[in-house]
Amino acid sequence: MPGTTSGDSTLARLAVASGSERGGRPEKAFSLPDLRNLVKAGAVDTVLLAVPDMQGRLKGKRYDANHFLKRVAHHGAEVCAYVLATDVDMSPADGFALSSWETGYQDLSVRPALSTLRVVPWLPRTAVVLGDAVTHDGTPVEIAPREILHRQLTRVARHGLHPKVGIETEFVLYRGTYAEAEQAGYQGLRPLATENLDYALDHDPVSDRFFRRLQRALAGAGMPVEAVKTEAGPGQVEVTFPYGPALTACDRHLLFKHAVRTLGSRTGLAPTFMAAPETGRANGLHLHVSLWSKAISQLDEPGGGLSRTGRHAIAGLLAGLPELAPLYAPNTNSYKRFTPGSFAPTTFSWGYDNRTCAVRVVGHGEGLHLEIRVPGADANPYLALSAVLAAIDHGIEQKLTPGPAETGNSYRVGGTSVPPTLADALVLFQNSALAQKAFGTDVVEHYTRLAQLEVDHERSLVTDAERRRWLARA
Repeated sequence: MPGTTSGDSTLARLAVASGSERGGRPEKAFSLPDLRNLVKAGAVDTVLLAVPDMQGRLKGKRYDANHFLKRVAHHGAEVCAYVLATDVDMSPADGFALSSWETGYQDLSVRPALSTLRVVPWLPRTAVVLGDAVTHDGTPVEIAPREILHRQLTRVARHGLHPKVGIETEFVLYRGTYAEAEQAGYQGLRPLATENLDYALDHDPVSDRFFRRLQRALAGAGMPVEAVKTEAGPGQVEVTFPYGPALTACDRHLLFKHAVRTLGSRTGLAPTFMAAPETGRANGLHLHVSLWSKAISQLDEPGGGLSRTGRHAIAGLLAGLPELAPLYAPNTNSYKRFTPGSFAPTTFSWGYDNRTCAVRVVGHGEGLHLEIRVPGADANPYLALSAVLAAIDHGIEQKLTPGPAETGNSYRVGGTSVPPTLADALVLFQNSALAQKAFGTDVVEHYTRLAQLEVDHERSLVTDAERRRWLARA
C-alpha cells in the first residue's frame, strides 16, 4: 500500500488476526512469533502485562517489548499482592488475608495467559496480554477474578455443559475530560447528547467520530462489535458483542472499557460506566448466556420451547442471585439503578421477551438464551458471570423449577426484591450457604471485606443531596 511501512503492514495484518473469533472459535491465534515479527519490524515496542483487579480494571506493568519476549513471556512477573486486595482508590486496607500490613504487602506472580496476547490499536505500537495471579509455587490465587470464573466454569462442566456468553453494556459520554470534571466537583456535567436518541441513526459529528474510532480500534484488536447504538438517556451508548467462550467474553470486556476510556480522552470526552451516574439514569451490563453440550444447545426443546435444563437454570438464577449481589452490584451506587420504570429489575422474576424481568428468555431454536439483566455497568464481568453460573449450577444440581413466567409489568408484582442497598446485600452474601459452597470461605470473606470498605466509605460522607434537602431546614 502506498505510504505504508512494512511494519505498519505487518501490524495491520496481524492485528486483525489477533484473537478474532466466529462462533466462539479462534480463526487464528496471535502468537509470540507474531509478536517477534512486529517487534523486529518496529511496529510494536511496548507490551502491557495486565491482571484484572477486583473492580474489573487492568493493573500491571508496561514492558519494553524485547524484554517481554526474552524474560516475561516465559517467566512471568511480580506485582504487589495488594492489586487484588484494595478498594477502588488503591488505598492500603487491613482485613484482607491475601495482602495487608500484617503480611508486609508481599508480592505475587503474574503468569501471562499467552492466548490473550493481542495488539491494541488504540495505543501506539502496543500489545497487551492478560495474566493469571499465582503464588510463588505456581498455585492459582483463589480470590483473583479470572480464577473465580475458571472454577465456576469447571463446576458447570460437571453437568456436561459449557456456556456461551455475549455481553451488552451501557455507558454515558460526557463532554470534557475527567480532570475537568474533578476540578468542577463533578457538578454541571454535560452529556454528549441532551435528547432521547434511542435507536437514532442521525448522530452529531463528535459522536460519529468516536463511534467510528471505537469500532475500528476494537476490530483491529480482533474484537469486532456486534452493534453500537445510542440509548434513551442523554449521552448514553450501548455496545453489544458477539457470542463466544465465557472467559474470552470477560477478557475482551475489560479491554473494551480500556479502549472506551482511552479513545474518549482523545476525543475530548469522559465516559462513565457508573451504574447510576445521575438520578434517573441507569447503565446496565446484560449477560446473554446459553448452555451447550457437544455443539448442541441445551436450553431449547427439539420441538420448541424451554428445556428442562433451561427451567432448572432459571429457577437457580431466581433463587441464587439474591444472595450473591456483591459480586454483580459491588458499589453503593449500584443499588440506585434498581428503580421502577428504569429497565433495571427491582424483583427477581423471569419472562419471555420481557424487559421488566431480571431474567429475560429471548431468541428461538439454537438462538434461545437467557439475558440476565441484574448486573450494572460497574460490575466486574468475571465476578458477575461467576455469580450467574453459580446460581445456574445450583438450579441444575437441585433440579429447581421456576414459577410461572411473568407476562406483564414485573415492577407491579410481588417476588423476591433486589437488595435495596449494598449493606443489605452484604448480610445476605455473608450468610449464604450457596456462596460458601460455590466459592469457598476465602473468596466470600475477601469480597465481603471489599463490600464493607465501600459501605464504610459512604457512611461518613455528607452529600450534595443531603445539603440541598436539610441545610436550611434542619
